[in-house]
Amino acid sequence: MVTARRIPVATVARLPLYLRALDELALERIATISSDELAGRAGVNGAQVRKDLSHLGSYGTRGVGYDVAYLVREINRQLGLSENQRVAIVGAGNLGQALARYGGFPARGFEVVAAFDTDPAKIGSRFGSTVVQPVSEMATVIADEKVSVALITVPAAAAQSAVDAAVAGGVRSILNFAPTTVSVPATVALRHVDLGIELQILSFYTRRADETVAAAGPE
Repeated sequence: MVTARRIPVATVARLPLYLRALDELALERIATISSDELAGRAGVNGAQVRKDLSHLGSYGTRGVGYDVAYLVREINRQLGLSENQRVAIVGAGNLGQALARYGGFPARGFEVVAAFDTDPAKIGSRFGSTVVQPVSEMATVIADEKVSVALITVPAAAAQSAVDAAVAGGVRSILNFAPTTVSVPATVALRHVDLGIELQILSFYTRRADETVAAAGPE
């Protein structure tokens, strides 16, 4: 019996960085690359690249490097991107509209196939390449469209009910942009993107940099 290779969570988080760099290399018609060169493009170090790729069973060839096309295929397979993932956007406000217009999704293996809102003025309007439908129909539409990923861009107060409806429709992964914590079953993958928190973290580093400059004094 073949045992599935376990890939550390931290490695999974870096695989998209490698894939982006490898896609650029493929466009440049570069067939092989060393771990150090790939590290430079991905913003990590060579030892980390070698360790991460070893979890994929790819060790490269001494003096030659890694086969770019092979790595693209393998990382896509590990990330579940061998076939397009069907996406629903829940919330047709400014953020939802911006995500619907984002041109990078198709190239990365994602297709927005459904959008939802509670505002009667938005229901029926074009939303990217799809039409906004009422949240009350979300579970049914998600199931019919075989949506696997839901992007939650509703206000905090509506986030949990939106997540519950998406899960009821069969969504297996949720990216929550609402500024609140939501809960999902153990079988559903959940990630949070709170732009306010990210800005607060950046503010910390800005303050630290300012303090370092002040402590150094005038040149």
